[in-house]
Amino acid sequence: MLFGGTMPTFAPGRRPMSPGNRAGLGAALVLLAVVSAMESANPSSVRYAGLLAIVPVLAGLFAAWQFVLGAGVAATLVGAIFVGRSESPGPGVMAYLLGIVLATGIAVAGAMMRQRQTERIAELLRLASVAQQAVLRPIGPQVGSLAVAGRYISATAAADIGGDLYEALNTPYGVRIIIGDVRGKGLDAVRLASIVLGSYRHVAYERADLKAIVADLDRAVARSVGDEDFVTAALVEERGGTLTIVNCGHPAPLLLRRGLVIPLEPPAPAPPLGFMPEVKARVERLEPGDRLLLFTDGLGEARREGEFFPTADRAWRLLGHGTVGDGLASLETALVDWVHGRLEDDIALVLLEYAGPDAGASVPVPSWEVGAAGS
Repeated sequence: MLFGGTMPTFAPGRRPMSPGNRAGLGAALVLLAVVSAMESANPSSVRYAGLLAIVPVLAGLFAAWQFVLGAGVAATLVGAIFVGRSESPGPGVMAYLLGIVLATGIAVAGAMMRQRQTERIAELLRLASVAQQAVLRPIGPQVGSLAVAGRYISATAAADIGGDLYEALNTPYGVRIIIGDVRGKGLDAVRLASIVLGSYRHVAYERADLKAIVADLDRAVARSVGDEDFVTAALVEERGGTLTIVNCGHPAPLLLRRGLVIPLEPPAPAPPLGFMPEVKARVERLEPGDRLLLFTDGLGEARREGEFFPTADRAWRLLGHGTVGDGLASLETALVDWVHGRLEDDIALVLLEYAGPDAGASVPVPSWEVGAAGS
């Protein structure tokens, strides 16, 4: 790997040693010492030198090939000393040395193959991480008049994201946020999530109405999936203190206000994207200090011993204090503790806080929306 245009070098004897290298060399040296002690007890004959062939094999289980080669050379030299001291070094005794050399070659070859495979996997993971970051970009900490934080909790240690998605944009029509959950898992789910996010990042700036955005996203999903695939989603727009929410089969956002937790259920249910949803907007007037939690169904389905995580009961205590980022961190800690670290589904979380119209660039609110908020 290049660093500053040059290949990094290490002084002899000062090369950083990984835990794997230490474990492999430690096991090899212990065996080398044990066999040496056993042979030293009977200097006139060679009885245990054949066990030295295991030394490079032990090192090869964990250590890099250079260390395996060093262990093999050391074992060969020790074996040669014992053979040289033997009173009757016959062909069988010489076979010990040949076995050590052969075992060293096999162990070095195996370590080199393992090291190349490990480097290849690391490169693939790095590329996957870059691709995932392009799909699910960081949001916040301030978008328009909203303080915003997003968090993705993956149920799979090998992957940072899956089919859950979110985005927050400051558009000419106000701050617009989407959270969604793709049916299914794996690469197909990531691909569909990227399609939805790519479409949303375009149409959120072009459409004046959230219903038109839903129609555009529905067509994008329908063109990209089979008959049984879909995406649940909730779209939120904050404009001049007015909150508009449309929901396509997604868990209802939670409004945190003065110690209360209020589920913002839609006026009428609508199917997910991909099933031609006809949404009805829910409109609320925000107060300074209000917080809104958007989440995917992995949060509602997290359970231990059949008992679901009490999101609504704990939301204010976990999310109502500190920054929005602190709130999500507290929620994640409590959630992981609840399920004892074993999540069954990925979870996307977005927490918003409305600080008032002076916190960001304001957007004029049409009179019909103000009327809707007061109705």
